[in-house]
Amino acid sequence: MSSLLIKQGRIVDPVSRRDEVASLLIEDGVIVDVDSSRTDADRVIDATGKIVVPGLIDMRVSLREPGHKEDETIFSGTAAALAGGFTTIACMPDTDPPVDNRAAAEFVILQAERARHCRVVPIGAITKQLKGEELAEIGQLVEGGAAAFCDAKRPLANSEVMRRAFEYSKMMDRPLFHSPQVLELIAGGMMHEGYYSTLLGIPAMPSAAETIMIHRDITLAEMTGGRIHLMGMTTRQGVEQIRQARSRGVSVTADVTPHHLFFTDESMKSFDSKYKVFPPFRTESDIDALLAGLQDGTIDVICSDHQPFAEEKVICELDQTPFGVVGLETVLPACIIRLIQTGVLDWLALIEKLTINPAKILGIEAGTLTEGAIADITIIDAEREVTINPDQFLSKGKRTPFAGMKLSGKVQTVLVGGEVRYEAV
Repeated sequence: MSSLLIKQGRIVDPVSRRDEVASLLIEDGVIVDVDSSRTDADRVIDATGKIVVPGLIDMRVSLREPGHKEDETIFSGTAAALAGGFTTIACMPDTDPPVDNRAAAEFVILQAERARHCRVVPIGAITKQLKGEELAEIGQLVEGGAAAFCDAKRPLANSEVMRRAFEYSKMMDRPLFHSPQVLELIAGGMMHEGYYSTLLGIPAMPSAAETIMIHRDITLAEMTGGRIHLMGMTTRQGVEQIRQARSRGVSVTADVTPHHLFFTDESMKSFDSKYKVFPPFRTESDIDALLAGLQDGTIDVICSDHQPFAEEKVICELDQTPFGVVGLETVLPACIIRLIQTGVLDWLALIEKLTINPAKILGIEAGTLTEGAIADITIIDAEREVTINPDQFLSKGKRTPFAGMKLSGKVQTVLVGGEVRYEAV
């Protein structure tokens, strides 16, 4: 029987509401004692002055394999996830071919197992080929390991198809993930519609594109009794819509990215593509509403929305470059600076949104440090200052709006199933 002792770290576990200095004993990959008096084991990790949390879980990651290995592979993406403190990630179906059948879902799982980095949970496509016209084989995808269904960044415009998706996913007890935007309103847009889009002369996307689609999704969820997870909230009105829907008992959850808590549409004054994201950065008023939504639980989860692209795809003109930035390796330091150090959230609340909440939505057993749990664990040096250098990323993608910024917090050690898979140098 192999044993590992994590000694005298600050244990932060939202499930047990534990936030105290203690030692964790792990045997054969399982947590067996959360307040161990043991001083020896086959391996001892001194976590004095560090924060010990359940392995982080990211619900929205694009890994690009198969089809676009120049952008990312399952090997490089999962390596980046470990470096960011993530022991489980959910993989978007926007590959080529898409994850719209059982074999495609099983391929993702097999490649992740071969990589031996973090765990990967496939998200199946809602519609065949992500075209928004015909439902994918929902039942077969579940058999292949799909934890949820989503057409990635492609909003599903056809309300009848969406209704049927709700009905089928409800039978399978799986949520639908959706990017709530009205396609006709965002066509050709590159940033938020407002003062700065007018000043810069850049085609824009109005807030209404998000709020109109949120209303439709919530209405269909309420009508069918299905579960909807709204991806990438950006608007003040959208947060309020979710808050009101929850008060009526609608099964709706939502997430936000760290970069949407930092940057506004003013950033586009630089015409730098590292600020070209979908949905776009909006206003300070919207950010205030997102922060309030995190505080009161309206927004359940923080996601990286990891969107890697090869260098040659991001150095062209603004209207030619794709939307999206990488995020796996910057989530934690960005959250510490924006949420912990400002007092918006405490450690228990932050880790809840990065562990047990995504685990519940995905329906997986993870996100806790309680006795008997699988030892997926992240150890954090929260006080260590870091300067974001994309050249040091393990991801193939390097475009990030945090490049050159001084943030706080460094992932020290990551265990998956009790095995040390990552240690910072």
